[in-house]
Amino acid sequence: MTIQLLIADTFSPRHLDALRNLGCEVDYQPELKAESLPQILGQYQGLIVRGKKVSAAAIAAADRLAIILRAGAGVNTIDVAAASARGIFVSNCPGKNSIAVAELVFALLLAIDRRIPDNVAALRAHQWNKKEFSKADGLYGRSLGVVGVGSIGREVIHRARAFGMPVYAWSRSLTADAAEQLDARFCPELDDLLQQVDVVSLHVALTPQTRQLIDSRRLQRMKPRAILINTSRGEVVDMAALREAVASGQLRAGLDVFDPEPAGGSGEFTDPILDLPQLYGTHHIGASTEQAQEAIADEAVRIVANYLRTGIVLNCVNLASRTPANFQLIVRHYDRVGVLAFVMDQIRRANINVEEVQNVIFEGATAASCRIQLDAEPSSELLRTIRQGNADIIQLELVRLTT
Repeated sequence: MTIQLLIADTFSPRHLDALRNLGCEVDYQPELKAESLPQILGQYQGLIVRGKKVSAAAIAAADRLAIILRAGAGVNTIDVAAASARGIFVSNCPGKNSIAVAELVFALLLAIDRRIPDNVAALRAHQWNKKEFSKADGLYGRSLGVVGVGSIGREVIHRARAFGMPVYAWSRSLTADAAEQLDARFCPELDDLLQQVDVVSLHVALTPQTRQLIDSRRLQRMKPRAILINTSRGEVVDMAALREAVASGQLRAGLDVFDPEPAGGSGEFTDPILDLPQLYGTHHIGASTEQAQEAIADEAVRIVANYLRTGIVLNCVNLASRTPANFQLIVRHYDRVGVLAFVMDQIRRANINVEEVQNVIFEGATAASCRIQLDAEPSSELLRTIRQGNADIIQLELVRLTT
């Protein structure tokens, strides 16, 4: 199998060649604007993006599109619901930038504590002010609260040990046993974590549940002069409330992400939080190390290669965890032409919808077993018709699926 593949963001020449060697017809347009996607996407079967927005309008215009691959972790720039409605796979490359983001967390933390950007600015202005810049708290013994313990959060916890920082951890799925394995103190409630620690580092995906997870009320629970680090998504924090907290001197903040932030790689950025002296920021560069980008591109090539070879999309984020299927029909049969076609035709005639199908072949390719998940219960008459209607059916079994 081969596909016509549009790469709409920066990709290394080595990885472009790797995709071409797989048989892909690669169209490399890194400067393409997101607004132009609806006009050109219809001719492609695959799309690879890094940070470019893939809108519902672009997806609606893409009649041939089968897979959208985000060469990164989050998929919030892709209209996943629109892709799902059209049967388009959405995949990503999770965990490949974890170390890079964790490194930036501590870069921001050290920059805030030691005021490194201000030191550099003073020196470049040929000013010497050792007395002023000698004031710092230090990190050793300061408590770190990690919100979200996925791959990035775990890398942050690992590095915190080297700085001698006790770690408190919270996520919706974290258990006390899992926290103990991470050598972190388990916080069952986010509010409890916020009021106990000196530094909070955010590592949650952007979902409806995490949008403005850190709101005005939760910011007020943090210790005076505590530090908030956000390298996840800007929308996780109520930015207006954060501006107020930083401006008042209540908190210090290190941000790699903002809400809103410029869509392109460069341009004017006028968020008023940038004028506050207790704000230290970077340009959404958490994953932007050569090591991370190489690892992400390697994973993207692996996903495309597996899709071309097997039709299976690795790291797919939009497959249903639970379909409307209530019953599963198991058909053991001889591996011969027309057996499954006969079964499917009988199911169709009964106006029952097939939700999922998996057919596996046994060693020797003589027999097979097919699992067919159905949205309604087949009648006894239908089962009898299927069982008796084809001599290549060995056995039929109906199972009610549990929720």
